[in-house]
Order: sequence, then structure tokens, then C-alpha cells
Amino acid sequence: MTWHFENDRPIYTQLLEQIRLRIISGIYAAGSRLPSVRELAADASVNPNTMQKALSELEQSGIIYSQRTSGRFVTEDTAMIEHVKEEIAEEKIKEFFKVMNSLGLKPGDTLKLVEKAAKEMSQ
Repeated sequence: MTWHFENDRPIYTQLLEQIRLRIISGIYAAGSRLPSVRELAADASVNPNTMQKALSELEQSGIIYSQRTSGRFVTEDTAMIEHVKEEIAEEKIKEFFKVMNSLGLKPGDTLKLVEKAAKEMSQ
């Protein structure tokens, strides 16, 4: 998964989101060791201080933790990871419905289109 940044929001916020996505998608599995701050920063082409800020915030949320001499690890609490996944999914769904509403579609019409698209994708 490549790093992608937009100019409209702070980089550290986008780093936070992208690392969280890597965790919930299993790229960084529960209990696994994360690359070092410098490795992550080099990979994302960002300043290590910016990466540190994002990781610190993820630590405060509990989705990652530090072991003094061993580095940072993804939580082993799979229920927490599932909860974060559901929160992100709900947020994305609400954003999607706002966009569909701005196109003049009612929720029922949007659901019909989603069902149609899902059927097409499963074929």
C-alpha cells in the first residue's frame, strides 16, 4: 500500500488514518511489530517528527503500544481493531450518503444503486 497525501489536511492526520487503515486491513497484523519511526517516515517521505506525532496519537488511542527497547506494536486486542474498523466504515458510509444526497438521491434510491453495484461486482 503506497502512501498518498492530499493538500487540504495536515500530513500527520493523514498518516494516522493510513496507519489505522493498514492495521484494520491486516497489513500490520494484531500483535505485530511496526517498522521504526525512521523507516516509516522514509517510506512515506515525511519528516520523522511528523511520523512520531501520528504514532503518538495512535498510542494514546490504544491501537498501538510501545515496548521500551523493542519498538511499537499493534494491539493484540482484536475486538478493538474490529471496533475501529466499524467506526471508520460508518464514517465512510455517512460521507457517501451525504454525497448521494447532494446529487438529489434519497436514501432508498441510493440503497437500490448500491445493491445493483454489489450484484455487478459479485458476478
